[in-house]
Amino acid sequence: MKLYEFIAPCHFGLEAVLKREIQDLGYEISKVEDGKVTFLGDPEAVAYSNIFLRTTERILWKVGEFKAVTFDELFEKTKALPWEDFIPENGKFWVAKANSVKSKLFSPSDIQSIMKKAMVDRLKSRYKKEWFEEDGESFPIRVSILKDVVTIGLDTTGVSLHKRGYRKATVKAPITETLASAIIMLTPWKKDRILVDPFCGSGTFPIEAAMIASDMAPGMNRDFLSTSWEHLISKASWNDAYEEARDRVNLNIETDIQGYDIDGSVVAMARENAKMAGVEKLIHLQQRGVEELSHSGKYGFIITNPPYGERLETDETLPEIYRALGDRYRELDSWSMYMITAWEEAQKYIGRNADKNRKIYNGMMKTYLYQYIGPKPPKKKL
Repeated sequence: MKLYEFIAPCHFGLEAVLKREIQDLGYEISKVEDGKVTFLGDPEAVAYSNIFLRTTERILWKVGEFKAVTFDELFEKTKALPWEDFIPENGKFWVAKANSVKSKLFSPSDIQSIMKKAMVDRLKSRYKKEWFEEDGESFPIRVSILKDVVTIGLDTTGVSLHKRGYRKATVKAPITETLASAIIMLTPWKKDRILVDPFCGSGTFPIEAAMIASDMAPGMNRDFLSTSWEHLISKASWNDAYEEARDRVNLNIETDIQGYDIDGSVVAMARENAKMAGVEKLIHLQQRGVEELSHSGKYGFIITNPPYGERLETDETLPEIYRALGDRYRELDSWSMYMITAWEEAQKYIGRNADKNRKIYNGMMKTYLYQYIGPKPPKKKL
């Protein structure tokens, strides 16, 4: 079967996690760049990558890539692409998003309108008609131009993949599901280890951890734009992927995954979200302040997204919050802590510098993943 290229965008700084995920699905990586991983697959890969990948925002089916420094060049090279292979005669198509970095062509609206005209021109000649009703399935196109290289992809996902379908209720400044999953997967945490989030908010870290522990595919309870593209991906491919996702779920496991928040209404919200996700029995959520963080177990993990002033707290309250977190962490013998924050003084008030520090862009906001790495547990005797 013919192989195609697919583009999976991700948070800057977490490309290695996504690369490993794609390889674990059995697909070959063709390129890793800042904020995206490109891989090879057959049309069935659209179904499996949308349903199973935890750390990408969407899956783009790559239509073409070329260099363009003038709008004439953009028009002609867009027109030369085989749009009829993807878009049926009644398909609704448009350039949904265009972005440009360090390129001669930089106006998104001009890029969008010129490319749409080029696509119409191409399809007119292929379908032998002057007017398209565009009353069929949707085919949104996303374009990125980096250093004059134009990359074009069909959006197979629709609503972003961080929308798992379980988070009906959210707090201010929530962490996205895809970013939470990527951070968990960056750590050595496994389902038989303790995980505590003392600032759990709407419950994203505990819920994503429980989904990983139970092997619950993040996209198994939602649909995607391309499920209706039957000329490209068969219904059988989608059915097989959904069936495999359902078969793999195992909720009959022992876990110690906890989430705290000082606000009782927020904890209630997190419980509702955990229930929606179907993992409520794997998580213990309770109203508790960070100063009450404690656990009798060893070799556990704190994985958390504390307040950091940009949208939630005033700077006056932050030192107290981080000092309390640092104090409680020091009492947890043999534990590790992974903390994502944009607050530059976090390490100072935690009381020590992190063992590792990774820069991650959360949207346009630069954040840091501070990694305090505890000892490995002794190997279990056979």
